[in-house]
Amino acid sequence: MKMTAVSGQPESVPALLARNVAQFGSKPAYREKEFGIWQSWTWRETAEEIEAMALGLLALGIERGDHVAIIGRNRPALYWSMIAVQRAGAVPVPLYQDAVAEEMVHVLDNAGVRFAICGDQEQVDKVLEVQESVNKIEHVIYQDPRGLRKYDHTTLHALADIQAEGRAAHERFEKELAAREAELNYDSTCVMLYTSGTTGKPKGVVLSNRNIIETAKNSAEFDHLRSSDDVLAYLPMAWVGDFIFSIGQAYWTGLCVNCPESAATVSADLREIGPTYFFAPPPVFERHLTEVMIRMEDAGRFKQWLFHHFMAHAKRVGPAILDGKEVGFADRLKYKLGELCIYGPLKNTLGLSRVRIGYTAGEAIGPELFDFYRSLGINLKQLYGQTEASVFITMQPNGQVRADTVGVPAPGVEIRIDDSGEIFYRSPGVFVEYYNNPDSTASTKDAEGWVATGDAGFFEEEGGHLRIIDRVKDVGKMADGGMFAPKFVENKLKFYPDVLEAVVFGAGREMCTAFINIDLHAVGNWAERNNIAYASYQELAGHPQVLDTIQGYVEAVNKSVAEDSMLSGCQVHRFLVLHKELDADDGEMTRTRKVRRRIVEEKYEDLITALYSGKSEQYTETEVTYEDGRKGKITATLQIRDAAVVDHVGQAQVAAE
Repeated sequence: MKMTAVSGQPESVPALLARNVAQFGSKPAYREKEFGIWQSWTWRETAEEIEAMALGLLALGIERGDHVAIIGRNRPALYWSMIAVQRAGAVPVPLYQDAVAEEMVHVLDNAGVRFAICGDQEQVDKVLEVQESVNKIEHVIYQDPRGLRKYDHTTLHALADIQAEGRAAHERFEKELAAREAELNYDSTCVMLYTSGTTGKPKGVVLSNRNIIETAKNSAEFDHLRSSDDVLAYLPMAWVGDFIFSIGQAYWTGLCVNCPESAATVSADLREIGPTYFFAPPPVFERHLTEVMIRMEDAGRFKQWLFHHFMAHAKRVGPAILDGKEVGFADRLKYKLGELCIYGPLKNTLGLSRVRIGYTAGEAIGPELFDFYRSLGINLKQLYGQTEASVFITMQPNGQVRADTVGVPAPGVEIRIDDSGEIFYRSPGVFVEYYNNPDSTASTKDAEGWVATGDAGFFEEEGGHLRIIDRVKDVGKMADGGMFAPKFVENKLKFYPDVLEAVVFGAGREMCTAFINIDLHAVGNWAERNNIAYASYQELAGHPQVLDTIQGYVEAVNKSVAEDSMLSGCQVHRFLVLHKELDADDGEMTRTRKVRRRIVEEKYEDLITALYSGKSEQYTETEVTYEDGRKGKITATLQIRDAAVVDHVGQAQVAAE
């Protein structure tokens, strides 16, 4: 049944823009660092830029319902183009900018894209490369003209020219633009975002204005977001999280969206902006911690002692102070001293000094990593969400933040768990459909609006917090009937700065084994400090001292896992360090850096067999994709190691041979 918005409430994102011009006209809406200088646009200036784009698109022939691809890094003009497309009655379809051309074919073809708006020459080249196989693309628009002067501009247009044409054609198209914008309502499509394709081809998730606005409203009110907040927009524009933070919540609250100069300058730009509202997936927080630990290893003995002394105190009392719990005067005084000497400078270095609300999601974060940031006084919380939910399924209220749960149902969200342990939800944010895929829509969302998440979990009796175990398809049984939940162990391994990625195997088997990826930055720094020469990732990954270090981590994790009675059987008995990083270009990960577990299992079947056969080494050949798209092969003989595990009475024993 068609529903309308609450009386007087804007019914589309363009309507929110008009409201913000009236309420916050002279307040900064966007900032972008370009050529080392921060540029700023007010809400009024933003609306003028968007209107010129929308009129220019009408002049170019955009029709109601057209799908427009948006491809590039986070830049105000590309965010504006998404609103301009909506004002023209069409649908924006953001794509991952680091996707190779052949990956884009499915999305461009499935969506029937007629127009593509690209950030620069690299993205234009990818679209032109696939234009013959995706023959619906009629016009390609670019923002950055560098390198494009000698291209055929018959159907290639500069975004600045489109805007100039829009301004010139204002009188011709203003009535048509007004008519199309007036047609937008709560049930109009706001955006189409594609899933990451972890288990198959990406699906187009159709999200309405209702989905985005209601979700933005509820989540913003939950965390008391306001127009004075700043957010750093640096995550992929094709990801639902970036859309809800940088458009949904930004347009609902009127907060300012800040775009970094480039991917290479994100850390520096983060420090300069000092956002008050910050989101990062676990790998970003892992990378920040790795950088901190590397710097401490390079520091003098006294600084190292000071750091570890105060961090131990912060770990003990920091989260309690953050949650407003009762802490003794002496502990508070010592924490304030630590804030002056350690915590404050460290937060400033990370660019997190002003963070009032911080979130992480995408995958579970290791409890040790989570507690590290909260011990510094950073209000880092977890949320659980999906593209199909317009992000939010659960959120953590202030004062009820824990590392082992993902919080309580977000405002407006209902959750139930079926007999198999799978989590289902419904809310105003539930997606309309998978585009042109009624079968997948029906298998994911039932007639009453309940959506199957594919995740297994349970509600804790005290507090009603949801605890996620793993993906339903990944949760299994060991040969002895014990539960197998690989993500639980993988996240503990990834807490260590030297470990970039981990993949644990064991479903239906007598023991668990693991692949480990080392962090080249962290381990390379260690090698340099110890005068250890290496020529490649592969050489460093196979170094005996590196293997000894990783073995120590695995065995420490085993002790931790043994403390969980439900999952103690998931201890890692044998492991190897892979000779290459798992890579999205090789199909081993998604563009959001989620492991494609089934592909990894198929690709490295010989290594898994070796882990379970008792071998101490294994020769392997692996196909890789280079940065220029060429294919090649690398070969290696990998060392396989046994790790000590802990039995049910806490005694260490060596993995059975």
